[in-house]
Amino acid sequence: MDFYINYALFFLLQICLITQLYYLLVIQRKFSVFKSKTSNLNKVSYPVSVIICARNEAVNLQKYLPFILEQNHPNFEVVVVNDCSYDNSEDVLKVFTEKYKHLKIVKIEEHPRFKTAKKFAATLGIKAALNEIILFTDADCKPESENWIIEMTAHYQNEKTEIVLGYSPYFKHKGLLNGLIRYETFQTALNYFSYALNGMPYMGVGRNLSYKKSLFFKNKGFASHMHIPSGDDDLFVNENSNPSNTVIEVSKESQVWSEPKLTWGSYWKQKTRHLGAGKAYKAQDKKNLTFQTGSAIGFYLFLVLCLIFKIELLVVAIVFFIRFFAQIFVYYKALKKLRNKDLIWWFIILDPFYYIYLTSINITGVFRKKTVWK
Repeated sequence: MDFYINYALFFLLQICLITQLYYLLVIQRKFSVFKSKTSNLNKVSYPVSVIICARNEAVNLQKYLPFILEQNHPNFEVVVVNDCSYDNSEDVLKVFTEKYKHLKIVKIEEHPRFKTAKKFAATLGIKAALNEIILFTDADCKPESENWIIEMTAHYQNEKTEIVLGYSPYFKHKGLLNGLIRYETFQTALNYFSYALNGMPYMGVGRNLSYKKSLFFKNKGFASHMHIPSGDDDLFVNENSNPSNTVIEVSKESQVWSEPKLTWGSYWKQKTRHLGAGKAYKAQDKKNLTFQTGSAIGFYLFLVLCLIFKIELLVVAIVFFIRFFAQIFVYYKALKKLRNKDLIWWFIILDPFYYIYLTSINITGVFRKKTVWK
């Protein structure tokens, strides 16, 4: 009996390895060798509406909004949706409107009985926008350059383009938490960029995401998933993207930096707030992500069990290093593109830690009944 159990564990480890190699060398390597095309495009200045949904973000608005308002672009507006803020956001925004005439404020009042989610704020922002091209970011985000808008919207020269997926790395700080946050952000971006390049776009991140206003209204906005508190970015992309209407943009000037959480508690709260969206993905996307994540978790699980029961230790070590060097091969260039080159020295620790986190967060999601936006 022990022989069959040992054989089964060893066999499952190899299955997980083969599955992981497929996702690494076939799916994710596509991004590793990808070269941005915006340098070959004419930088046409299309009219753009930048939308920021902000709830109690007075400090961040004061700090980062000028970097948005002072972009190098001849024809853009910034729409800030002040969503039921009870700090001094209104006063901060009032001062900005006196200086910047292209700043528009949409105010949402707190309702005593109903709590509004971010999708409601985003919808009002889109309705208030004057321009066809919409570009989303958050109040705690800082563009890498004054050419952010131009870089993110250059792809609309192709009339088929309706969605542009951008990248938003987190600022670097000391400590394991910051390393995990940046590694998770890297893995998320590597995935949605890689799948998009393979003709399977499935999500984007609202800190740096653009799409056409007409696409939003043509497909009834967030109507099909308005009941899910999260997912104003990824669920919209999942529902409306296809291989011909979605492109990615990762050039340095197109990136937007974000403030990371500084405590484990706030980070856990942020991640649990986003639970539920993945369940509404298209069936094929859920299948792909389930196999990819499941094989990675299974790889570490069966690896540990093989070590505990001393099953073919030499071969198990070889299996581990095959995946390890495949990751190095794919991740090195990808980490450089996504501004996290330093993590290459830490990913052997961060990778298993990341999958432990994924397992924990998903278990939490089974028992969590309700999520709210801030």
